[in-house]
Amino acid sequence: MRPISHVDRVLDAAFSPSAAAHSRLAASWRRSAHKHGLDPASKRDVARVTQNCLKHRRASLDTFMTVAAPRLDSLYALVGQSGCGVFLSDAKGVILDQRLSDADAPTFDHWGLCNGADWSEAQEGTNGIGTCLTEGRRLIIHRDEHFFACNTGMSCIDAPIYGSDGTIVAALDVSSARADQTEAFNRLIAAQVAQTARAIEEAHFRATFPTARIVVAESEDAEAATLLAIDSDDLVVGATREARRVFGMESSAALTPRPAADILGREDGPTGFEKAERAAVVRAIARADGNISQAARQLGIGRATLYRRMKRLGLNET
Repeated sequence: MRPISHVDRVLDAAFSPSAAAHSRLAASWRRSAHKHGLDPASKRDVARVTQNCLKHRRASLDTFMTVAAPRLDSLYALVGQSGCGVFLSDAKGVILDQRLSDADAPTFDHWGLCNGADWSEAQEGTNGIGTCLTEGRRLIIHRDEHFFACNTGMSCIDAPIYGSDGTIVAALDVSSARADQTEAFNRLIAAQVAQTARAIEEAHFRATFPTARIVVAESEDAEAATLLAIDSDDLVVGATREARRVFGMESSAALTPRPAADILGREDGPTGFEKAERAAVVRAIARADGNISQAARQLGIGRATLYRRMKRLGLNET
């Protein structure tokens, strides 16, 4: 009996009425065939944007690219010696930056893994970058899990990177063309890819809110960045995607500023102006090392007035 070919296996799953419901991979194959009209047997060249278009795409993500660069270097230092390349795409699947050895460059370029190449699912079917962006999740597309038969020599490990508005801004990809790349090794790389994606997301978030106080919150997802940006008025003005989920805020787009106390659920106590006044008095006393006269001068009030306010706010001299 003749072994079933990759093309036949993909088409069988893509046209099966039930396969997509039971497998994310089959669902991606089905999108590739039905939604995008792709043929797994096709051997067409990978689509590439023009140099001007690539320059424009990079410029639109200038800050992001700046904070991502050293973290791409660190990731490549870990995986480069094993024949892997590191690639960063934008949210549309166009590769903007890469790290790879001179020896591996011809192989990756032959396969279309290079700056300016469009690896969206609409162009290349099921693949690491495109499917990661489509499904918004970390994944591994190992060899014959690719849609196109011509891509089955690759292993691709990817993680999405979210911007400060909660939407996907990029995909981080580590790809290998080595025939001996195992699924177990892929899982080890996947952990490092996820960690690097988080580091880039955190650095970009901090760069987006350079004057804000950044609060790191807890989440059950250890590989997600859970950060809040709080301004000088104690308003939450920014939140990462995971922080938005944890605190029940809008999942994407501009964040409606709201008091940090409302978000963080602080204990009951003084509210409104009374709470702000209490905080100001406590800070002044702390700065004065408990010297009430000095604290009063910092606040621009008399010593007796400060004592009266302390009594009203429930504060004693200690």
